[in-house]
Amino acid sequence: MAKQINVALIGNPNTGKTSVFNRLTGLHQKVGNYPGITVEKKEGVCKLERGVKAHILDLPGTYSLNASSIDENLVIELLLNKNDKDFPDVGIVVCDIENLKRNLLLFTQIKDLGIPTILAINMADRMKRKAISLDIEALEKRLETKIALVSSRKNEGFDELKELITNYKDISTKPCLDASVIAPDYFERLQKTFPNQDLYKLWLVITQDVNFGKLDRNEFKGVHSFQTESKSNLKRLQQKETIKRYQFINDTLKETLFIDKENAKDLRSRFDRVLTHKVWGYVIFFGIMLLIFQAIFDWSSYPMDFIDKAFASLSDGLKHVLPAGDFTNLLAEGIVPGLGGIAIFIPQIAFLFLIISILEESGYMSRVVFLMDRIMRRFGLSGKSVVPLVSGTACAIPAIMATRNIENWKERLITILVTPFTTCSARLPVYVIIISLIIPEERVWGIFSLQGLTLMLLYLLGFASAIISAYLLDKFLKIKSRSFFVIEMPNYKVPLFKNVLITVIEKTKSFVLGAGKIILAISIILWVLASYGPGDFNNAEAIVQQENSEKLLSEEEMEAAVASYKLEHSYIGFMGKALEPVVSPLGYDWKIGIAIVSSFAAREVFVGTLATIYSVGSDEEETIRNRMAAEVNPILGTPRFNFASGISLLLFYAFAMQCMSTLAIVYRETKSWKWPALQAIYMTSLAYICALIAFQLLS
Repeated sequence: MAKQINVALIGNPNTGKTSVFNRLTGLHQKVGNYPGITVEKKEGVCKLERGVKAHILDLPGTYSLNASSIDENLVIELLLNKNDKDFPDVGIVVCDIENLKRNLLLFTQIKDLGIPTILAINMADRMKRKAISLDIEALEKRLETKIALVSSRKNEGFDELKELITNYKDISTKPCLDASVIAPDYFERLQKTFPNQDLYKLWLVITQDVNFGKLDRNEFKGVHSFQTESKSNLKRLQQKETIKRYQFINDTLKETLFIDKENAKDLRSRFDRVLTHKVWGYVIFFGIMLLIFQAIFDWSSYPMDFIDKAFASLSDGLKHVLPAGDFTNLLAEGIVPGLGGIAIFIPQIAFLFLIISILEESGYMSRVVFLMDRIMRRFGLSGKSVVPLVSGTACAIPAIMATRNIENWKERLITILVTPFTTCSARLPVYVIIISLIIPEERVWGIFSLQGLTLMLLYLLGFASAIISAYLLDKFLKIKSRSFFVIEMPNYKVPLFKNVLITVIEKTKSFVLGAGKIILAISIILWVLASYGPGDFNNAEAIVQQENSEKLLSEEEMEAAVASYKLEHSYIGFMGKALEPVVSPLGYDWKIGIAIVSSFAAREVFVGTLATIYSVGSDEEETIRNRMAAEVNPILGTPRFNFASGISLLLFYAFAMQCMSTLAIVYRETKSWKWPALQAIYMTSLAYICALIAFQLLS
């Protein structure tokens, strides 16, 4: 027996495929991209009996092998390409017990490819409540396969599923449908031309836009004489195939599936009437959003304060424990404060992903998408554009990748260009630290936090900017056609704790590690630039003593004055001073200017940069927030981060395109540098103008 079995997890969207994947693999999973493609790839390891391991690949959700999107194409390419290292030894098609008829269409297609295929019927715990009964033995006989009845919620049936994976060689590969019944004459010609080829695989290669990369292709006699069908006729034959498959499925389920509708308990329609109501639906949605932003500030304040003080103590402790020198200073003033600048925001990021995951798991997010479609269409966006805009609150990169489901190119392009306006998790650290500095910790009506309301307004501003920009682009690009908006409403369910936990851990880890690498590198570079300088830098102590010869400065005041002089005359000081004329009209000093420029690599670097700059030469055990709050405008004598400069900075980050990874994804999706260049210029110009107006009006 092979020591590793390749397993492909396949299924329609909303069948609980991810829950099954999580149950089988637990935390033994990783997320990456398919080679050369920006589509997310989830894979994991499941331990079976006798030391055998299953390598499980969670394929993108697909309704059938008649592909209409890039994600679905990817599924077909893998299942037809035996040379792919991930080609499955066995396929598991996950079905939802309440949508078995529709789900079985995909199952019959996968089985007809000659791959041993297990049918995993999920959500079995709902059968009693929905008054559903299923004759498993008869269904196995009709489909000539093995069936596992599983419940992800109650963790039932997975031992049986693992046993079926172990014994996959016993599963019949006999097709459910004889391909030749689709069009006897056409398939007879196919068989004569390609006598040694599987007919159904040939049919998929002909009808789908598949790409097998660099493969050796065999020449067949008679290829040139084979007369193919027109596209319209092939489409007609595809429809005929679907009808034939549903005839087989209907006949099968008549004998095996029984539903007692009179005894079924269904609250879904009642919930939908309220949650998608044209008035109450929006009230409930904005109420939930308000709760999210209250939670981000209120619930996460305790762990945030702990992390902030812990890094300040660590930085101070390193200076006392390690011998004085450049390496100690690099650790205490560069690396530790820089990493502390991102670690402090782990609680907020985790809370954000926690709540988004709960909304998705419960089935409510699909209702939000349906609800928002009514608004989006008025501004020239497809209903399908709502999915990228909503998912953009986590990260713009997967959100832009999600536009691949939009068939109309112009609608897809508009969605790609406006998605970065939605407030992603990378902006959250900047928003939180600035809001905590300029907005008082007061409550409206004794319930709502003023800081939480400000954060919610920034999120709404992001959505509004995306919608208005889409409206302008729609007029500019003159879109002539529209695609239809179709979305499946999954059943409501109580979120599965394990799924939510895995999502929060994986997303938070991905965010922290991704940002951490950039911040670590930039922190080291910034520390070097701030700790060394030309000319007078090395004589700082003598110059400061001479300038303050008439003043009686204490030892601490003299050290602070020397540190300040060195920082201003370091390499980073000169770079900042050169930038200052550009940023001073916005209310910023050279330090903020450096932070803004460095954050063009990634927005969240802003806080880490300021943490590094403010820590250089500082011996006191102070938190990042306290150091930023203590910054003073030398001309006005007022706090540097006041209401005017703070609002200006918030608006700049709300609009500016400061994510190189997003620009790279836009290039890959549009196949042109023109669009990311226009996107960066437009968003940054808008950010500068709005920040300038805000500061000049408020100061």
